[in-house]
Amino acid sequence: MEFRDDQAIYLQIADLLCENVILEKWKPGDRIPSVREMAINIEVNPNTVMRTFTYLQEKGIIHNKRGIGYFVTADGLTKTKTLRKEDFINQELPRFFKTMSLLNLSMDDMNRYYQKYLKDEKANARS
Repeated sequence: MEFRDDQAIYLQIADLLCENVILEKWKPGDRIPSVREMAINIEVNPNTVMRTFTYLQEKGIIHNKRGIGYFVTADGLTKTKTLRKEDFINQELPRFFKTMSLLNLSMDDMNRYYQKYLKDEKANARS
């Protein structure tokens, strides 16, 4: 995993785990990789992964069964989507709007680009 400088590593790992939940690679009740497995896979310190897991537990996305491992909560998908929406609205959207303003792009421009993106994604899904 390549990390960016603009966000804490544990939050970037949390984004990766949330993406797996949203894409339903991990469904409610599924066991997720252990702290050690995750640390080895993404080449980070286990303490960083533990911080990620603690964060996701606090958000109600995963829970720990002592001695067994970590699991996606029953409402993990819903809570993950809510968390990601809040993050997008509070962090990414203001940067997006600032860039739009600096480049003099309108919402109509953005809609055209978005419709093209959707069309391209649909074509790529068929390939």
